[in-house]
Amino acid sequence: MTILFPHNEIRPVQKDLINEIDKAISTKSNLIVHAPTGLGKTAASLAPTIEHAKKNKLTVFFLTSRHTQHKIAIDTVQLIRDKHNIEINVVDIVGKKWMCAVPGVNVLNSSEFNEYCKNQRENSLCEFYTNCRSGTKVQPKAQKVIKDLKQNVKSSKEIVEIGTYEKLCPYELNIELAKDADVIIADYFYIYNEKIRNNFFNKIDKELGSCLIIVDEGHNLPNRVRSLMSSKLSDFVIDLAIKETKKHGFNETNNNLNSLLKIILDYEAQLKENDEILIEKEDFINKINTIKSYEEFIQDLYYIADEILEKQKRSFSFSIALFLETWLGDNRGFARIFSRNFAKSRPILNLSYQCLDPSLVTRSVNENSHSTILMSGTLTPTSMYNDLLGFNNTTQKIFESPFPKDNKLSLIIPKTTTKYTSRNETMYKEIANICSEITNIVNGNSAIFFPSYYLRDKVYEHFFTLSKKTNFKEDSSLSKDEKQELLERFKLYKKAGAVLLGVSSGSYGEGIDLPGDLLKCVVVVGLPLQKPDLETKELIKYYDTLFNKGWDYGYLFPAFNKTLQSAGRCIRSETDKGIVIYLDERYAWKNYYRCFPNDSGIIVAKEYEKLITNFIN
Repeated sequence: MTILFPHNEIRPVQKDLINEIDKAISTKSNLIVHAPTGLGKTAASLAPTIEHAKKNKLTVFFLTSRHTQHKIAIDTVQLIRDKHNIEINVVDIVGKKWMCAVPGVNVLNSSEFNEYCKNQRENSLCEFYTNCRSGTKVQPKAQKVIKDLKQNVKSSKEIVEIGTYEKLCPYELNIELAKDADVIIADYFYIYNEKIRNNFFNKIDKELGSCLIIVDEGHNLPNRVRSLMSSKLSDFVIDLAIKETKKHGFNETNNNLNSLLKIILDYEAQLKENDEILIEKEDFINKINTIKSYEEFIQDLYYIADEILEKQKRSFSFSIALFLETWLGDNRGFARIFSRNFAKSRPILNLSYQCLDPSLVTRSVNENSHSTILMSGTLTPTSMYNDLLGFNNTTQKIFESPFPKDNKLSLIIPKTTTKYTSRNETMYKEIANICSEITNIVNGNSAIFFPSYYLRDKVYEHFFTLSKKTNFKEDSSLSKDEKQELLERFKLYKKAGAVLLGVSSGSYGEGIDLPGDLLKCVVVVGLPLQKPDLETKELIKYYDTLFNKGWDYGYLFPAFNKTLQSAGRCIRSETDKGIVIYLDERYAWKNYYRCFPNDSGIIVAKEYEKLITNFIN
């Protein structure tokens, strides 16, 4: 049993989780943990891993996809330091671009930024970097700031503010801090992007075998890794590269890029009635070879990008070169897709190299790290994550919710559906009627999550006249600050009651905490099933070949995960009391009902008003 717990009391369920983590680390094995919200996963995972790290000269990597979760981890480590009077060196690090003190770099994508940063460093053009180090030597001013930073746990945002004020590179400050770190709080890609990991580990003199990896919100890991391993080229980027090369006088490459654009347009002509088709690897390579040798074309674009980046921050030629190089990758576990998507102004044509198999990356991490702990409140079935992420030598554990079951009313109302063949104005109106009846009854705030903005807006046409509450609508175009501001205004209605209408895959369907009386009811409308596009079909086919579970792994379970994430916004602590409604007849069907966790306590009811009223009273 670990003694480095941040709080005065360890709940029995936390004790069990701590013991499981302790056992996994002691045996150099892995652990997959489904542990619902409120169990206290952050404290229960950091306490034993930090103790093992301190005793055995290991490094804890706490990985999360959300910046808000960084703060929870930082605060937990600070509590452990204070309570046990122990020195724990901690670094909070986000993407290098987001730690850059140079104005204007936020418009660059990651690859463009990395190339721009490299150019600035190698040519001694960045004062923040040159003030921080000369070659491998850290400058005296930076040494003093680093010494001061070690005294307290600082967030990446605070490091950026300090670095900007001191005219020192915030990222390089964090690199120096990471060399002596016991705990590194970071995004997934610091471990699961091999190139970034190797570069990072080389700088901080660490190796994977001495790392204890905690993957928070682990249900996100398969898709995040697949995204990291995928690449896309659009006709829009090619157009910009054509203008770029014309502006800088690279006439031959300009002509070649025009020919590349013609290849893309020729693919569009093959679409006929479809909006996407599969492309063979060699077909695209052979078409490029009619313009110029594929390898020479890539080298030309890289050469031109270097020239352009000496004059400006961004090069679209570089983006194309990077994609062409990525296209040469493996066939197994990938799909090559050409698609046409309609934006407001014009159709966008995309050629993509889509990763289907995250285990191509994660398996080696699982096998070579000291231990990997994958945890989430929505990690069922754990066997799916074991398969998808290539785990071996792994224990799977499912913990039930620690909250009193009487505090939550969970209902399936099988009176409507968002199934495509059933969508019509009558159905939209019926969904609006039920949603308004429920949210009008509830004393306090409610949230309604839809499968898409389109369905939300169709239902809202009827809902806004029926609802007696103030309505807030999630807008995908809002900035991060604007979304937070909308959420703060919504919270102010906790007594009078308001309704937030969002989507299951949007900003509010996952990752927001509305504990206490800030949210009394969640209605999940329909099933947020992925559009059965080519990528989804290829996923289903691929997982059928590997596991004979293509439908479940590639289609159904990921959608249900979104449902459970949205539903989880309601009950966030053991004192919360709330109502969760699953509004679609399919939730009561055997094939879908089996996806709910065993402790859900769900009631299927068409007559729902009395149940809700009795629960409230």
